[in-house]
Amino acid sequence: MHEAFEIMLRPLVACLVLPGILVYYGLHIVRRGVIFVDLALAQVATLGTCVCLVLGHEPDDPHNYFWSLGFTLAGAIIFTFTRQGRGGRVPQEAIIGIVYVVAAAAGILLLSHSPHGKEELQKTLVGDLLTVSWMEIWRTAVLFLLIGIVHFIFRRRFIALSFGTDQSFGTLWAQRWWDFLFYALFGLVVTSFVQVGGVLLVFSYLIVPAVCGNYLAATLAGGMAVGWTVATAASVGGLYASYQLDLPTGAAIVCALGVAMVLGVILSRFRRPLGASQ
Repeated sequence: MHEAFEIMLRPLVACLVLPGILVYYGLHIVRRGVIFVDLALAQVATLGTCVCLVLGHEPDDPHNYFWSLGFTLAGAIIFTFTRQGRGGRVPQEAIIGIVYVVAAAAGILLLSHSPHGKEELQKTLVGDLLTVSWMEIWRTAVLFLLIGIVHFIFRRRFIALSFGTDQSFGTLWAQRWWDFLFYALFGLVVTSFVQVGGVLLVFSYLIVPAVCGNYLAATLAGGMAVGWTVATAASVGGLYASYQLDLPTGAAIVCALGVAMVLGVILSRFRRPLGASQ
């Protein structure tokens, strides 16, 4: 029992502390209708890592993070200036999909001749929570806290950006600036969490709790409460199943989140959303 506690403590803390801001961002992303933007940004971050590896750096070299972050900020600029609002001729989801597949293909090409290319690509996809260190957890937690503070200070702007109207910003360039700040901070979150949990876990924590929140709550605060509850329950359940059944940790949590979403959909059929008017 003591051995199990030592093995699973760091992954448990990471899964309880770090996904909170992803739930909040997920509600924004679902509302914007750009569901796969985190996959695209995560893949762009992975492409930065691939470039760094090709240049001769080791997988655990700090340079990897900064290369990933630089590529992610470039992706943030692309998504900022391709947002057309309702009625645009090209849906932003199309641009997001193109960025994702091109970044994925470029990463495969870059690592095709690397002796450890397959292992590195797999790690970025599913992560390895069992090897996460306390330093990684707390460093990422502090970063997420600072990003959360920025969102709290400018909450009216960010909420208006996703839940309001474009007219809330006066000029197009003002909207572009706040849009870029939103995506840049989101890129920081995605880049940091990919280093810990991989692409699939980032997407699952971002979208599944937010979808459950939208099914079961009618307000942003209610959605966050539901989302955080779902993320916490799925994290504990997934980690428990992973240890008991000797399963890959990240994949177990993703499947637990999938089960939670099914239960949330069923529950939504029998109760009124939290905060809904009578």
